[in-house]
Amino acid sequence: MNRRKFIQYVGCGCGGFILNSCASVPITDRKQLRIIPEAKLNAQASQIYEKIKEKEKLIKTGNDLKQIKDIGSRMEDSISEYFYQANLNDPTTNFQWEYILIDNKKIKNAWCMPGGKIAVYSGMLDITKDKNGLAAVMGHEIAHAVAKHSVERASRGVILNTTVQITDILTGGKLSKVNRTTGMDTVGLLAKLGIMNPFSRKQESEADYLGLIFSSLSGYDIRETTNIWERMKEANKGKAPPEFMSTHPSADNRIIKINEWINEITIDYPPIKIS
Repeated sequence: MNRRKFIQYVGCGCGGFILNSCASVPITDRKQLRIIPEAKLNAQASQIYEKIKEKEKLIKTGNDLKQIKDIGSRMEDSISEYFYQANLNDPTTNFQWEYILIDNKKIKNAWCMPGGKIAVYSGMLDITKDKNGLAAVMGHEIAHAVAKHSVERASRGVILNTTVQITDILTGGKLSKVNRTTGMDTVGLLAKLGIMNPFSRKQESEADYLGLIFSSLSGYDIRETTNIWERMKEANKGKAPPEFMSTHPSADNRIIKINEWINEITIDYPPIKIS
């Protein structure tokens, strides 16, 4: 097969595959690519979550854990009720929600795995301060799962790797030559800085937006969100990397966007009544 035909076959095949795998993020309606089965990622996330529960020191009682579970339960109900009242498919239908509090004051973080597996580090509670701050953080993390960001990232990674490999073949190994000449994965680094990092920052900004919505629907004061990022800036003490090298927007840019969204979201997404 000559090179032109090869390109045509690959292009048509990949193009059809991608078109058949397009989906939209709930609420924002941003088009996204999903070629990795969500059920597969959920199952893998569940296994990893169990290992983390075995490895980490967990706080299994107390008011902090109760507050995390209460906020989570409230958001679960509010999110499902919102999609029910809007006559839309509930993206959390197959979630198996679970919450843990990890006893680690040094780590100021929280995360939500695909399928609703959530962890909060005790160090994050020094940043959140109260239920509104904690709801803002949890809303953001839950938004990643609702928007299927992990599925999308995995899918884009597969497409990017395949594209690089095909391009390397079609150019007679020029990409591999660049890597050998520089002694490092130069192509991968450029792809990360030019494609994957900007894309990850877009997902983070989207999670900020959706997280505000979920917090507002659940009846929490979303004005506290900007205070969290001010406290995060202070805690990081200027150690954050330049934004172009990071998978996250800078704290300053997040604060600007959040302030732009707060009034709109407060009006458009008031606390929802659970039927």
